[in-house]
Amino acid sequence: MTSGILAGAAAGAAATTALNAVTYIDMVVRGRPVSSTPEDTIETLSQKAGVLIPGDEQTRANRVAGLGPLGGLAAGVGVGVALGLARSAGWRSGPVGTTLVASAGALMAGNGPMTVLGVTDPRTWSTADWLSDVGPHVAYGAVAAYVLRGLTDR
Repeated sequence: MTSGILAGAAAGAAATTALNAVTYIDMVVRGRPVSSTPEDTIETLSQKAGVLIPGDEQTRANRVAGLGPLGGLAAGVGVGVALGLARSAGWRSGPVGTTLVASAGALMAGNGPMTVLGVTDPRTWSTADWLSDVGPHVAYGAVAAYVLRGLTDR
């Protein structure tokens, strides 16, 4: 089980790096701005949980700016750990199946909290919005599948 957790965490970290890279490439190519949804999610979660993020206005804004991406890293590594645990429990899927499961898991882990908190509503997204969200998550899934299989299929 420990090896599944470690392999999954490594796969999730590598996959999160791929997701971020594809996102940044999209921003460069299309000249689109960074999304505020990670920071908006932290703000909403802080308000709903009644947890104050300390500091003066600038310090607090900096903390929120750091917490948003950390939430994404935690989600990405967490999905990887879940995949690693599933593999250590005997789940085996081919590269395409693992990519699809990992992509779906990352989409749910990333967008689920934002949707539940009312930060975003995927039902209102344009085709371009969906493509800019799904593309990086498919990259996540492909890298997670490749790394996980490489670390666990010996």
